[in-house]
Amino acid sequence: MRLAVRAPATTANLGAGFDCAALALDLWNEVVVTDEGTRDRTHLGVRAFERIGPADGLGFEFYDRIPRERGLGSSAAVIALGLVAGAHVAGREPDPEWLLHEGLQLEGHADNLAAALAGGACLTSDGRIHRVADDVPGVPIALVPEATVATAEARAALPEQVPLGDAVFTVGRAALLGAGLASGSETVFAAGLDDRVHEPYRAPNAPLLADVRAEPPTGALGATISGSGPTVIVWVHPHEAKECSVELSNRFPDVEVLWLSTSPKGAGLSE
Repeated sequence: MRLAVRAPATTANLGAGFDCAALALDLWNEVVVTDEGTRDRTHLGVRAFERIGPADGLGFEFYDRIPRERGLGSSAAVIALGLVAGAHVAGREPDPEWLLHEGLQLEGHADNLAAALAGGACLTSDGRIHRVADDVPGVPIALVPEATVATAEARAALPEQVPLGDAVFTVGRAALLGAGLASGSETVFAAGLDDRVHEPYRAPNAPLLADVRAEPPTGALGATISGSGPTVIVWVHPHEAKECSVELSNRFPDVEVLWLSTSPKGAGLSE
């Protein structure tokens, strides 16, 4: 037996969509499952596989292309790989919501995992995936520094309470974000990229955010912290993405600049 499955990177929150909005990106991890014998039952992807069925007698080769602990959903992708592979080996349809329920026992947060499983732009609520679009109105260009940030560390920086004014501001922007994703409006989408619930507290671990917002590059619609950071996503007018990518590479020579695109597909069999 040889089964190859791939799962995409994701960027979560998208500004005001804290813990509920995420987008699948065209950057992929992969696993190849064979009948050559299990090597590491403690691997996160193998543990995800065994949420669906036993891994006895199976071998797993994982190929990691998504930067780890950079806010691009690397752990969600690995979990998605295991879940989808487990479903195929078990002969079951890899329904994203069913797999999300199983995967949350390992991931804990639904946003990244939902987009990794379903593809496109997703909103999550109460374990349900609301897939609102195949694409978003802006091209995501990722600024990926060498530094890493653990999700638990980033979450620990968040306060238990926020000022009422900040909550009201963010609720309004979150509504605009959802409307922008669903409608494809650049203007409405851009208005939803500002946040006062999580980004102000995570900004010290994502210093590129302040730099980009202070001097927006050519064609920028806005900038957001990707997941827990430290990666920052610059959202750009599609016809100006190339120029913006070059400009960002020149401005930040020590940072990996990834000109990405949305993936309308989630985790599934490798093509």
